[in-house]
Amino acid sequence: MQEVYITKISKYLPNQAVSNEEIEDYLGKINGKSSKAKNIVLRSNKIQQRYYAIDKNGKATHNNATLTAEAIKLLLDNKAEAFKEIELLTAGTSSPDQFMPSHAVMVQGELPEFNAIEVMTASGNCCSGVQGLKYAYINIASGLINKAVCAGSERLSRTMRAEQFEEEIKELNKLEENSYLAFEKDFLRWMLSDGAAAALLSNKKEEGKLAYKINWIESKSYANEVETCMYMAGEKDDNGKLISFKEYNPEEIKQKSIYSIKQDVKLLDKNIIEYGYQMMKYSLEKHNENTTEYDYFLPHLSSYFFQNKIFNKLVEEGFGIPMEKWFTNLKTVGNVGSASPFLMLEELSRVKNLKVGDKLLLMIPESARFAYVYISLTVC
Repeated sequence: MQEVYITKISKYLPNQAVSNEEIEDYLGKINGKSSKAKNIVLRSNKIQQRYYAIDKNGKATHNNATLTAEAIKLLLDNKAEAFKEIELLTAGTSSPDQFMPSHAVMVQGELPEFNAIEVMTASGNCCSGVQGLKYAYINIASGLINKAVCAGSERLSRTMRAEQFEEEIKELNKLEENSYLAFEKDFLRWMLSDGAAAALLSNKKEEGKLAYKINWIESKSYANEVETCMYMAGEKDDNGKLISFKEYNPEEIKQKSIYSIKQDVKLLDKNIIEYGYQMMKYSLEKHNENTTEYDYFLPHLSSYFFQNKIFNKLVEEGFGIPMEKWFTNLKTVGNVGSASPFLMLEELSRVKNLKVGDKLLLMIPESARFAYVYISLTVC
């Protein structure tokens, strides 16, 4: 087995940062009313700014593929010879621009500098970017290839615009029901951000430059135990079963805003930490390790609401990690889903005085159907 290194990480966050006060300037006000949930959610998640690939009129400035392509250009310094060395491209997202072709081939299509190479799309939610990373890691470790580019990206702002919910609100008005958007949909409008990040993987590190050696990557889904929690292009019935958009007629799709992204917050709160702990315990015990061996803990948080809950759970179970070892940039970049693990690593590399031998543990949870990825890295 070859060693595998993350030798460089890049990011691309579109346009200027959007403050909490400006969100509705970009996303609009549903039914002309400011959201009831907005201030409650923002106080809880503690996000201070985020990025959108749209202007204040809702016009797109980038699609998902172009966001990802910009991150990859920065990763490879826009050098033609660097593109020619890449043998595999993986790209994960929960918000592709279309159902087909796949997201990753559309990214490759934005970058003619690439040769004809293997391309893999990781479809899913927050874990999709690092699931692509694991695919590349296995290919390099087994000696099949030497270099790969792995990306994670999201572009959800257009689907969160007020006009997406107009038909649903009209229907509520007709029925003389509360004409505010349901919390399960409105909640996520104050959580999510657009952006992309990419990592360069190689079987060799560059002389004189710090890199991250990948020690192991563990991934599990608990979909066999828990019903759907976060979903898009579907609707849950009274029994918790997810019904596909294909089962609705065009009028129903508009009236129920079926294409919007939704989350069952009660299901989230009940399960996300418990299964995350189970997965951490499994991963560390499998590799005969303990959290005390790690110098930095990088949890992908959707909200700071969960930070103390995770901290207390780990302490209670004997896996406590002192808060001074935690690192996250949720507050300043927002929740960028599949790009978030890469964004944390990119910023950690810039703002911390990393030393050879430092060990990092990344935790990436995904609430869609409760999947988790843990990654162990060593600075070298």
